[in-house]
Amino acid sequence: MENCIFCRIARGEIPAAAVYEDEEILAFKDISPKAPVHILLIPKKHISGLSDMEEGDAALFGRLNFLAAQIAREQGLAESGYRLITNCGRDSGQEVFHIHYHLLGGCFLGSFWG
Repeated sequence: MENCIFCRIARGEIPAAAVYEDEEILAFKDISPKAPVHILLIPKKHISGLSDMEEGDAALFGRLNFLAAQIAREQGLAESGYRLITNCGRDSGQEVFHIHYHLLGGCFLGSFWG
């Protein structure tokens, strides 16, 4: 998508503090962090959300999960714990309709379920 902010970041049109990049995936620091460590992981291929994935995308999302765990270890979060979140649709709070994971950690994140 030409005007998608994450597509523009992936193409290098908008600067980002990258922590990982390869041909298919980009991970970068969130500009409005909600935790001491807040990294966004995106596929460079535009996919609006989980519901828009195709069967051929399964390996890509396996790599995204693997890289999230690798980055968490590199950021020193593996022992204390971290949260990996993806929002799916407007009611979930998804604001950018390009699938992405939020990797959060570096502090006690509390109980999500109340």
